[in-house]
Amino acid sequence: MKIALATPPLPTSLAHGLLLLDQLVSDAALQRAEMVCFPESFLPGYIGMGYPPEDRTEQALRDALARAADIARKHRIAVILPMDGFIGGQIHNLVYVLSAEGEVLGYQTKNQLDPSEDGFWTAGEKRQLFEINGLKFGITICHEGFRYPESVRWCAYNGAHLVFHPHFAGSNDHGQACKTFGAFENPYYEKAMMMRALENTIYFASVNYASKYQESASAVIAPDGSCIGYQPYGEPGVLVVDIDPEKASGRLAKRFKPQLLQY
Repeated sequence: MKIALATPPLPTSLAHGLLLLDQLVSDAALQRAEMVCFPESFLPGYIGMGYPPEDRTEQALRDALARAADIARKHRIAVILPMDGFIGGQIHNLVYVLSAEGEVLGYQTKNQLDPSEDGFWTAGEKRQLFEINGLKFGITICHEGFRYPESVRWCAYNGAHLVFHPHFAGSNDHGQACKTFGAFENPYYEKAMMMRALENTIYFASVNYASKYQESASAVIAPDGSCIGYQPYGEPGVLVVDIDPEKASGRLAKRFKPQLLQY
């Protein structure tokens, strides 16, 4: 199975994000990927970075989701789409799963917010799996995938072959510019990606934006912890890799004994 990770530049507006979405989804489809995942809060753009407030209204986000569904249907490819969304009047950081027919199959909320995000979003409370073309997968968003490994363990324990991990780590203004995937001097993020795959014996697909000071690459990690492929730092584009769901046994995750945990 071919899966794709889309690494866009930081969008300047909701309209710009939708334009990038169409371009990158088209690229993934032309490379015969069956699904493509985008980075965290791609539409309308990561909150707190100066985007117009009108791009984050409930109606604007509803219209953007409808447009994204049209794009998935047009290019005949499933889209894993991180964006903001309203649930019960509260705004959440979440990820919609769109089928190749443009159907909204559901969504996963960010349940473990970074402390800096408490004033931006409402934390979610549920976790679920999705299935497309025989691939069972879960979703964990940025901070929770890096610092709450149980979010990935839950997915693997319940039968996921792969966990998508949309995130945002980096800046166009300042920071450390990485040069080699997994290098000693890099921030810990890429090591965490490798551990999430290895400790659960599943695939882990982590997706970031392209930025000048990019702190982690978009990458797919195999069940043995090795990197199958990554998008070069600072270069927008689509990474397409072949995965074999049969190799994602979840063997280590399934040996987990939840009854031993007492909170």
